[in-house]
Amino acid sequence: MDIIFSSFALQELLDAEEYYNFELAGLGNRFNEEIKKAVLRIAEYPDAWSIERDNIRKCLLQKFPYKILYAIEKDCILILAIAHLHRKPDYWIDQT
Repeated sequence: MDIIFSSFALQELLDAEEYYNFELAGLGNRFNEEIKKAVLRIAEYPDAWSIERDNIRKCLLQKFPYKILYAIEKDCILILAIAHLHRKPDYWIDQT
């Protein structure tokens, strides 16, 4: 199934990667790899993760305090947010 990132989710991914690389050289690259692994798992088993709200599911990353919020559409999986777990809850809702 195709994976599509919303512009908001893509910007969050790029911002987090840049932040982590600023904190420690290469850490942003590891963050990006963790995202890629999680997205591949979502693509393979889209119904495996719990529902966060309505039809939006969440996949928690294993090594970083982030979750991927996504919706299963008819012909794709739409990544809505790459949400930091310590931010204000549901901040991402107005962006979707």
